[in-house]
Amino acid sequence: MADKKTFHLPDLGEGLPDATIVEWLVKEGDSVKLDAPLVSMETAKAVVEVPSPFTGKLLKHHGAAGDVINTGAALAEFELDPKGKQRAENAAAGHHHAPPSQAAQARGAGAPAPDDGGKVIASDEGGEVEQGGTGDRQDEGTVVGAVSSSNEVRAEQAGSVGGARAVPAVRAMARKLKVDLARVQATGAGGVVTMQDVKNAAASGTAALPSPPGRGAGGDGSGGAVPSSALRASSPGGRREEQQRSTLSQAGKPMRTTPPSVSASGQPEQLKGVRRNMARVMAQAHAEVVQTTIVDDADLHQWLGKQDITARLVRAIVAACKAEPGLNAWFDGQNLTLTKHPHVDLGIAVDTPDGLFVPALRNADMLDARALREGINRLRAQVEDRSIPASELTGYTISLSNFGMFAGRYGTVVVVPPCVAIVGAGKLSHDVVAVMGGIEVHRRLPISLTFDHRACTGGEAARFLKSILDDLGLPQ
Repeated sequence: MADKKTFHLPDLGEGLPDATIVEWLVKEGDSVKLDAPLVSMETAKAVVEVPSPFTGKLLKHHGAAGDVINTGAALAEFELDPKGKQRAENAAAGHHHAPPSQAAQARGAGAPAPDDGGKVIASDEGGEVEQGGTGDRQDEGTVVGAVSSSNEVRAEQAGSVGGARAVPAVRAMARKLKVDLARVQATGAGGVVTMQDVKNAAASGTAALPSPPGRGAGGDGSGGAVPSSALRASSPGGRREEQQRSTLSQAGKPMRTTPPSVSASGQPEQLKGVRRNMARVMAQAHAEVVQTTIVDDADLHQWLGKQDITARLVRAIVAACKAEPGLNAWFDGQNLTLTKHPHVDLGIAVDTPDGLFVPALRNADMLDARALREGINRLRAQVEDRSIPASELTGYTISLSNFGMFAGRYGTVVVVPPCVAIVGAGKLSHDVVAVMGGIEVHRRLPISLTFDHRACTGGEAARFLKSILDDLGLPQ
């Protein structure tokens, strides 16, 4: 009888408790070789390709695209090929699934996954999905790829699936934009489809995915049953139109409505990937940090010519960190220790449709204006195409949220432990300012400073804020 093995989702090298299935690269019943691409998984920080830990036949998927799987839970069932190359038994020995370390939790990496008996913990339909036949957990589920001494997943590589070569992040973007990778014109080296290729195809509509079968009139795969919410009215020309909502009943009288609390009309949607981790981190920050916010306005009236506001903000934060080093620091609430940093690694909040990313601009205190702008542009581009390394999303010493580029003057921006402070920049405005002998209209930039009051005093925070205002007030 052929040997069967269960592959459990390994820690994908980030200490996170779960990951979301983006795309199965091997179908049930297909054969797969050792280290061949098996499945694309999205974590809170990246989309990675998980290679097959065995050579043999893939018997069962434990989860579909969009399902969230706990680290250590069953991911796939295999029937081993007795003649095929397999991982040496000692290659995976000694590695066990473990919860994130205290250091990882301090970086905001989330809490250990709960013991849920090997369930798929979330799906696109909401709720839990039971799994059968998980069996005893095997050590070989901890190490993936050609790795014999660590549990890190190999770096992203362009895999050829369905006739198209692309890295996992590009495949994830294609799914989101409903682009058929096989029909995209590849411009990357060696015929690899790039992120820009996918975006261009989505904009031009030249590689749209075909509509799934069975969705036409009278055939949705459910035996012809159509829910009442999906009914359509047909016009004489045969065109089907949405039923129009109205405040009047069919009798022409005002329609009675039920209170919103009676029943919800929307479909609950599980948080996944970046948003799932963001929810964990925000809850941790709320529970652990004693947040206090002070606000003021920077007067930019003396500025000469057009200047890069973000670069000026970074420079001002660096100046404030030198004046009050206690806010460019990490605070350990359990041991009551404060670690002041001699360098400034600035976390810059980047808003995306997938959620909030905070990449770190390393050694910001050593960069000139041009290098600052190049570094910021690089980080934003890497976040946008999901190519940013996980190491660049941790370890910042203080952070900046430039929310004013959208709207808002002041805000209580959230301090994420172990950091002590975060600076928020509001919307630039033209204000009437009283000056000696009259009034003038000045450009002013609202600044909010949120700090952990356990780690620094109000006086230290006020002096830090004043240093920011003074530097922003300089002509150049």
